[in-house]
Amino acid sequence: MTQKDAYDLVLGAIDKGEYRPGDRLVEAELAERFGVSRTPIREAFQRLETQGILARDGRSLIVSSLDHDQVGELYVLRAELEALAVRLAAQHAAPEEIKVLFDMVEEDRPLVGDPHAMNIANKRFHRQLHLASHNRYLIQQLQLVLRSMALMSHTTLSYEGRGPATIDEHRAIVQGIADRDAAAADAALRQHISAAYETRLKQGAGRF
Repeated sequence: MTQKDAYDLVLGAIDKGEYRPGDRLVEAELAERFGVSRTPIREAFQRLETQGILARDGRSLIVSSLDHDQVGELYVLRAELEALAVRLAAQHAAPEEIKVLFDMVEEDRPLVGDPHAMNIANKRFHRQLHLASHNRYLIQQLQLVLRSMALMSHTTLSYEGRGPATIDEHRAIVQGIADRDAAAADAALRQHISAAYETRLKQGAGRF
């Protein structure tokens, strides 16, 4: 197994919530879990620490946590980058890509009562949005932002009313793209991210 393979496995486990912010990662345990030697795991840890996904806690490495300001900064950056992505998608997305996005929205409706499944579907939908921009450099930057957002401890989709609202917001974004209305797609995307951020703030204040 290469260092990249080990990196993808560790990052994937963090992204899926198998390791949460503050959890300690042990090189030998992950090597055994993934059936590899410790060297690629050690190299993956070094890369993830450089990217801020892992942090030092004494001699141990733990999954990083985000403070209040970092969360806000990520939402601001995500809104700007994804708004650009949907504006580009309104110009460049193929009809087949738009159909896939509409299909994803409808296929996700039955998942509203399952926050875990909804969270996975939400990430898949946003990834498809990014691909529809047809800008590889923008897609790379969005991957970095979403990688950091995986460090948030809970999905906002677990809170009452957020799941159904998310589906409706996703549909509004796709409708703007389908109409080739970049301004409408931009506005719908920003409203979607703003609603998610507001939910996150309420979560942090213990208002749920």
